[in-house]
Amino acid sequence: MLKRAFVAPDPGRVRLRFASRAVLGIGLAVTLCGAAGHTLTAAVTGGLAALLALFTVTDPTVRGQAVTTALLPAVGLPVLTLAAFLHDLPVARDLAFLAVVGAGAYARRWGPRGHALGVFAFMTYFAAQFLHTVPARLPELCAAVLLSLATSSAVRFGAWCYERRSPAPSAVAVPTGGRGLARVTTRQAVQATVGAAIALFVGQALSDQRWYWAVGATWWVFVNTASRGETLVRGFRRFLGTVLGIALGLVVAVPLHGEPVASALVVGAGVFGIFYTAAVSYTWMMLSVTVMASALYGLLGLLDPALLALRAAETAVGASGAVLAVLLVLPVTTHSVTDAWVERALRCVHACTAEAAARLAGAATADPSRRVAELEQILARVRMSLAPLVHPLSPLRARGDRARHVLALLDDCAHEVRGLAAVAADPEASHDARLVAACWRVEAAVEALTAPMAAGRHPGAADAAPPVAPALSAPPVAPALPASPALPVAPGLAHLHALERALLELAVPLRRADHIPADA
Repeated sequence: MLKRAFVAPDPGRVRLRFASRAVLGIGLAVTLCGAAGHTLTAAVTGGLAALLALFTVTDPTVRGQAVTTALLPAVGLPVLTLAAFLHDLPVARDLAFLAVVGAGAYARRWGPRGHALGVFAFMTYFAAQFLHTVPARLPELCAAVLLSLATSSAVRFGAWCYERRSPAPSAVAVPTGGRGLARVTTRQAVQATVGAAIALFVGQALSDQRWYWAVGATWWVFVNTASRGETLVRGFRRFLGTVLGIALGLVVAVPLHGEPVASALVVGAGVFGIFYTAAVSYTWMMLSVTVMASALYGLLGLLDPALLALRAAETAVGASGAVLAVLLVLPVTTHSVTDAWVERALRCVHACTAEAAARLAGAATADPSRRVAELEQILARVRMSLAPLVHPLSPLRARGDRARHVLALLDDCAHEVRGLAAVAADPEASHDARLVAACWRVEAAVEALTAPMAAGRHPGAADAAPPVAPALSAPPVAPALPASPALPVAPGLAHLHALERALLELAVPLRRADHIPADA
């Protein structure tokens, strides 16, 4: 787990730049809030707004990102106002919170923008509970939010807009389709609301002051998941990351006793960890979140071991609420989701190969590094989808072995594609006519693995993953793939040959009549 989080490939150093820019943007936002005379509570609110803007806004274009960021206050400030005015009305406050949960989850049907606005609305309401916001504090908090969003936007879209030169792929959101309860986002909105209601009720029985932690745990378990199995695994990883973070917080944050400079450094390290590990390890991201939250509680003068123990208990309640909801309320099965994401990974492998070949052929506009970064995100989504099968506690050993085989071969493909992109980036590299033939064989291998399955699509697959044909539900007999003549060991050709071999080997686990994933 540690290796996957911190030694995982980072093509173009996208994760490193993403995390470094976040620390800069959030740190500058909080600093300006302090310089403007805002209280610590307002600075924390502004810092959270900046964090959410930098983390959740993932539109595929810079222009789209700017528009979504500009829309955040239009959603967040009314929610903050509502939470403040309902602060002393527990029943109305709780019902409004559940409504925000359902609406925020349902908003994912509108893609990355809906996802970002839904998360921002939820977290604004959550922050109001965390900070015990009352109407008299609204002007200062709203001013801090606006100042922080403006500051983080100046960093993201002005001082350090690395996407303008090398556009980063947007985060994988849950595409939608169908109508009514056939739509995954509709089902998940119902599930999230039910799970949050369970968490709210039990969480308040544990603590009438920190109950919102349980609701927050339920909410984040549902974010970026698309099936029952994924949600179960994510709930386990959230709890594990929280427990590990609490253990680290006892060692790091508690002894600081809220000392400002040291605590601020711990918060900065937590922010960096959240952004750097989010794409590769949810457990490590949650560890970073918990350490950051512990340091913030220290700054607010509220941190002690009992509080951290309560956080662990509330997190367990929230994760359990999510598990009960996905098991009992409108469950979404796993196999169609996995089919489509494996298909998309294979298509991206071919796109990466084509871009690299075009670059080697002299096309100055071809950019394989962008496709490689996209492939890394898609593979992360494949791993999430297959996580229920490869988990150590899974009883489905045979299918788990096949899932691991698929993941290993897809990782081999990604390795060869990264090598090919590196060769293509070398200004001394020259075009070899044999690259064309090798790319044709790669394309033929991808088509043979995926194209025949359009007729076998599961009805709900378009609702849970991109509109592509399933790759795992093929008939047992695979069409013949083109023969692979021996290639010279020239770097580009060697990578293409190894890539073709990995694709040929994928025919074995992907062409079985029984699916790799089960209805987890």
